[in-house]
Amino acid sequence: MAQMKFMCDAERCIDCNGCVTACKNANDVPWGIQRRRVVTLNDGLANEVSISVACMHCDDAPCMAVCPTDCFYKTDDGIVLHDKDLCIGCGYCLYACPFGAPQFPKQNAFGERGKMDKCTFCAGGPADSKEEEYEKYGANRIAEGKLPLCAEMCSTKALLAGDAQTVADIFRQRVIHRGHPDGGWSGNPRSEQERGAAELSQADALAYDATRQG
Repeated sequence: MAQMKFMCDAERCIDCNGCVTACKNANDVPWGIQRRRVVTLNDGLANEVSISVACMHCDDAPCMAVCPTDCFYKTDDGIVLHDKDLCIGCGYCLYACPFGAPQFPKQNAFGERGKMDKCTFCAGGPADSKEEEYEKYGANRIAEGKLPLCAEMCSTKALLAGDAQTVADIFRQRVIHRGHPDGGWSGNPRSEQERGAAELSQADALAYDATRQG
């Protein structure tokens, strides 16, 4: 069974927020809810990078561990979903999530937050009808054999979604083509062939690298 995952290639993300717009359009996300957002690191510096962030559908999801009502559950293909009918809006999942994925529609008196909302990998959620499912959780593109719209609409294909092994293979090929000495993986035969180059002086290493890439 495939295990579905997201991955954002920071070398390709151009901070266009197309993924954010696609998510809002596909799921009719309420105002103030950000299921997906683009975060820029080292803003204004030469090494500035941007990355698209949402629920990462963790293998060992901390939100599931802390939820007092057990509203979270994981599908057979590794997607972490939740039952809004069981959610009490306590916010424990928000404190536990390292990605800030859980979102709450309101901040009322006495800490009332409303029902939690988050990325569903466009896999919907528990409901009695398609209409109710869409109203509560948004689109269920997975049931239609489609990937999340955020990934499909990414203009530079920085945001990848799908089976974890396939996503990893795509990223690995990208790293290899970028000239990474070991292809982004430890123990790669290519790194053994080039180990001698690492022992050269910095100037010689630069000359070696230019020769190899030429």
